[in-house]
Amino acid sequence: MKSLATKTYILSAAVSMLSFGTLAQKPAQNPDDAIYITAHYTKIEKLVPMRDGVKLFTIIYVPKDKTKKYPILYNRTPYSAGPYGAEFYKTSLGPSIVFAKDGYIFVYQDVRGRYMSEGEFVATRPYIPNKKGKTAVDESSDSYDTIDWLVKNVEGNNGKVGTWGISAPGFYTTMTTIDAHPALKAASPQAPVTDWFMGDDRHHNGAFFLMGTFSFLAYYGAPRPEPTPNHADRFTAYGTPDAYEFYKNLGPLKNADERYFKGKNLIWNEMMDNENYSEFWKSRTPVPHLKNIKPAVMTVGGWFDQEDLYGPLKTFAGIEKNKPAAPNYLVMGPWTHGSWTTGNNESLGNVRFHSETGPYYREQIELAFFNHYLKGTANPELPKATIFETGSNQWKKYAAWPPPEAKEERLYFHAGGKLSFEAPAKDTKEYDEFISDPQNPVPYTNAIRIDRGSDYMYEDQRFAASRPDVLVYQTPILENDVVISGHLLADLFVSTTGTDADFVVKLIDVYPGDAPDDSPVAGTKMGGFQQLVRGEVMRSKFRNSFSEPEAMVPGAVTEVKFDMQDAAHCFKKGHKIMVQVQSSWFPLVDRNPQTFVNIYKATEADFQKATHRVYFKNGQASSLKVSVLKAD
Repeated sequence: MKSLATKTYILSAAVSMLSFGTLAQKPAQNPDDAIYITAHYTKIEKLVPMRDGVKLFTIIYVPKDKTKKYPILYNRTPYSAGPYGAEFYKTSLGPSIVFAKDGYIFVYQDVRGRYMSEGEFVATRPYIPNKKGKTAVDESSDSYDTIDWLVKNVEGNNGKVGTWGISAPGFYTTMTTIDAHPALKAASPQAPVTDWFMGDDRHHNGAFFLMGTFSFLAYYGAPRPEPTPNHADRFTAYGTPDAYEFYKNLGPLKNADERYFKGKNLIWNEMMDNENYSEFWKSRTPVPHLKNIKPAVMTVGGWFDQEDLYGPLKTFAGIEKNKPAAPNYLVMGPWTHGSWTTGNNESLGNVRFHSETGPYYREQIELAFFNHYLKGTANPELPKATIFETGSNQWKKYAAWPPPEAKEERLYFHAGGKLSFEAPAKDTKEYDEFISDPQNPVPYTNAIRIDRGSDYMYEDQRFAASRPDVLVYQTPILENDVVISGHLLADLFVSTTGTDADFVVKLIDVYPGDAPDDSPVAGTKMGGFQQLVRGEVMRSKFRNSFSEPEAMVPGAVTEVKFDMQDAAHCFKKGHKIMVQVQSSWFPLVDRNPQTFVNIYKATEADFQKATHRVYFKNGQASSLKVSVLKAD
């Protein structure tokens, strides 16, 4: 019988699952699922030894039916493998409840240095290519050692292992595929953290994602001196429901540590010491090491993922680049971060998708993938890329991603706020300009909220279009559908009176004035709705090198190109295509002082107004490069 104190710890760990990384860990609760699991599975807790002697806390759920052998589905997490205690069960197992009902051995493990595992935690621990001696450990070796132990010690397994995980567990899944154990036959990195500087979670193109990082690291980066089922406290001292107000009052980034973290948040400190793309960041991405991948891999992502849209696209491409002998698949659906694990996924905010995208994925794609490679069922004959095309709301199947049949075209900015696939000849005006004031940054959302949320990924952008520091360009009413599918690249010609600047480019679908009011949100008028399709930011001092930043030369016309990640969207006949350009996206992204300084060490005096110009004259024509498909 466990003490009350122990039970309190167990409850606390369970709450941590709900409060932090909820979708990254498990689907929403269903009482019937919990009853099924306790009736059909036996729970075992083990400390599994690694090659250096550190023991990792591992929880195993084994089917009570012993008439056949089962494959192992293995999940590594920094968000707690709990609940802890043999009598306390998870209320859902595996990627979704359909796996529990199909029959698997499920394994959850606290990664090194988190919760109940021994050792030191290192966020996105670097991979060690040439390990020498038993003390050279990384996430690849820890997963190898665990799989080796599991197939040898867990009764009733069939010798085949699959790995999966969402977000940070997606990163750990990717790492299982590098130097993979022979028993690992299938892996599914889902929304995998892949590069915290270039595009996932913490930065995009070198611009610091303030809001999500501050709230997340307040607990994730807190010290954990010894194994515990508890997590650090969540930050709650905002004093306001309005994040815009809180982060404006915070001032320069250095104030976060001075006021709140007090030097004790290791991960925050590491980030603040690495403003550029240093070896610290480069060593932490698995992409350069995705060679000779032997398990079948199915990478999964969501077009509206507020945290890790970059990760699945770059992970898939990194594996594909090296022409793996094993199958390599990509699935991209109309989902937010991890939302594909549960629900019908028929809509997001005001946008309907007119089909149950979640059940289709979970049953026809995900379960079929693992069953084939781990149980030997019929090959589902998955295409290389299974892509949901928003706008037309259709699943598309491609032999490659991006589709080779997509034609690269450019949407050019023109005088008078016009947008066209035709390059400018000789406009009556050569540029548009606006004043960017760090004391009055453009908000990233029209909502009053303290948490980042995911709504901004598909939110109506009319609130921003009306601001004088946001430039707006749009096409005439489309006479035919325009389908984009593949990479997006912003190519701006700009100047500034400062020495640094951020540039945010947003691609938007403008609904016709007479659009039907079919929003899932009652009372919403959809006429003129400006749906964000893709938005991205670039810190211009990184325009030539993310490792060696360069000041902007005041008044000089400068080309600034940047990756906007991928999209698959149909702009329907009768709609318009819009592009918005701005220089702040607050507090989603921290404020650029608009002076060439180390922003992580900047003071109030470094923040200055600046006038930015965006050029569209012949030879210096700002544009958005898109991949256009012929509409069906």
